[in-house]
Amino acid sequence: MKLTNLLSALLLLLTATFVHAQQSIDDMVKEWERAKAYTKEYLDVMPESGYALKPTPEMRSFADQMLHLTDANYGFAAGASGEKSPVAFGESEKATDKSKANVTKLVMAGYDFVINTIKKMTPQQLAEQTKLFNKFDMTKGMVLTKLFEHQTHHRGQTTVYLRLAKVVPPQEKLF
Repeated sequence: MKLTNLLSALLLLLTATFVHAQQSIDDMVKEWERAKAYTKEYLDVMPESGYALKPTPEMRSFADQMLHLTDANYGFAAGASGEKSPVAFGESEKATDKSKANVTKLVMAGYDFVINTIKKMTPQQLAEQTKLFNKFDMTKGMVLTKLFEHQTHHRGQTTVYLRLAKVVPPQEKLF
């Protein structure tokens, strides 16, 4: 009787752990979809003329900020998943067509790569150790956390660009 109870408890614990881990992946996908939609609002509200805007000469343009964010999306997601990125690291920011339409297309494709990569990962993969860029030791889940922080940081920087272009930034989307 005790062995049966122990096995039942163990099975319940394993099931709960799996459900929580799967929920974590589902939550991660949901958050990335929210971030994608929020970034799209930034891209949409900036007028075409603002894509070349640089607050100071040494800073990236609005387009370059968004393309830098995109390069990181590809590089970090590939590093976390082991999946080959369809875009070479740094290639997006080197794009010669920095029109609103092309930048939007490239940025959205980068978010899609991250989202689709996460959807393919398992909870066990998120817990695996990796060495990002052959330099930083962390779990694959932490790589994706760092990536989320990176895209949030650069999108946040572009709020200043929107204000300089006399555009009201999109309303915060925390939820």
